[in-house]
Amino acid sequence: MSSDVGICNLALSHLGDEATVSSIDPPEGSAQASHCAQFYPYARDSLLEMHDWKFATTRVMLSEVDVESWNWEYAYAVPSEMIRACSVLPATAADDSESADYIIQTQEDGEVVILSNLESASLVYVTRVTDPAKFSPLFNSTLSWYLASMLAGPVLKGEVGQAESKRCLQQMVAFLDRAQTSNANQ
Repeated sequence: MSSDVGICNLALSHLGDEATVSSIDPPEGSAQASHCAQFYPYARDSLLEMHDWKFATTRVMLSEVDVESWNWEYAYAVPSEMIRACSVLPATAADDSESADYIIQTQEDGEVVILSNLESASLVYVTRVTDPAKFSPLFNSTLSWYLASMLAGPVLKGEVGQAESKRCLQQMVAFLDRAQTSNANQ
């Protein structure tokens, strides 16, 4: 079973760091745990945003909100755990072939809304998944390399850290391609 600590330890091992962390929430006290606690959520959410991962894609009915709009008939609240919108659909749509035009916009008061001309809309979106047990194995590998690229500078420092960060990012891109292909084939 996968865990955030396991992914962090895998990322550290990619860097050749022999230390292991036992907790990142809260960090157990080591510099490595503190760095992992800082960068892990950013790496995870960034990777989630890069693709329509099947384990993180969901569909919900949107809640209409009252906002002024120049060009759109309906405004909807953005789900709190949304990482990225994929499509806005009629409530009865079976698939994305009926996708409607929409925009996501921040209002003057800071509220983020989805604007569309579609009444009773549903949203397909990538949601924030924080339970690593739900990640696919290739997503875990990709995440560990992405996290390693972020940890390389703070852990290794200087030119060595920069070079290692670049190497880890290249590995991440290679694993990302494999993970996206596997996800599409499921």
